[in-house]
Amino acid sequence: MKLELASLSFARRNLRILRNVTLALESGELLCVLGPNGAGKSTLFRCILALIRDYRGSIFLDGSEVREIEGHVLSRKIAYIPQSHQGTFEYTALEIVLMGAASGRNMFSSATAADERFALEQLEALGVGHLAGRSYARISGGERQLVLIARALTQKATVLVMDEPTANLDYGNQVRVMEHVAKLARNGYAVILSTHNPEHAFLWSTRVAVLAGGEIIREGLPSRVLTEEILQDLYEVRVRLFPLGESVKSGYRACVPESDAGKERELSGSFQSCAPVR
Repeated sequence: MKLELASLSFARRNLRILRNVTLALESGELLCVLGPNGAGKSTLFRCILALIRDYRGSIFLDGSEVREIEGHVLSRKIAYIPQSHQGTFEYTALEIVLMGAASGRNMFSSATAADERFALEQLEALGVGHLAGRSYARISGGERQLVLIARALTQKATVLVMDEPTANLDYGNQVRVMEHVAKLARNGYAVILSTHNPEHAFLWSTRVAVLAGGEIIREGLPSRVLTEEILQDLYEVRVRLFPLGESVKSGYRACVPESDAGKERELSGSFQSCAPVR
């Protein structure tokens, strides 16, 4: 599966949101999109999902323009995983996942026994099979995010679009969710996700794209693209990047805001960084 964006541009009410975005994503890749609030990340994803169709340029999925693919067919190719949210209705986790199996079908169709078996398999694979009968509204944010990923997998789509999948999650749940996402990429899924945390890109992505003012200003390997200067320009804060030891993936950098307190710790030798051991 290959997703290609060619000179993608979009404007609304004479306001330019995206300009000449060119990217490619293939099976087995995890592409992190970094950029400040308002950079155009959500609009970019809405174009990929064909929720916005009046863009200029092209978005190809295995050679076919996505806005020309019928909705029920596209839903079997691309799945969207939003930020974790609090459920309103008392659906069980299994019922939430089965909504993915219903994607692209007649609205009155019911899930089959085979659908239920497949949905349970996805929950088990993500380590949350024990939550199948629990209320989606009453499980933790990290557990809800894994349930949403299981729902996307139940669509049997091979391209996964994730909008800040670790937003509002505690540190442990961020690590667990990102480890599962990285594993999906290693198993052949094509994953594109947005994040505000450069360390996520260093630790888990295969490539990174920097979006600013609606344009891709840098793209490539995280260790080459994400420099102190780039991060300062993006987020308007001074940062320092520190390479860590052999316990993490080669090329990993700890990203630390530069402050008077941070300088004092660095000079005193008391600076420490926390990174998950892989």
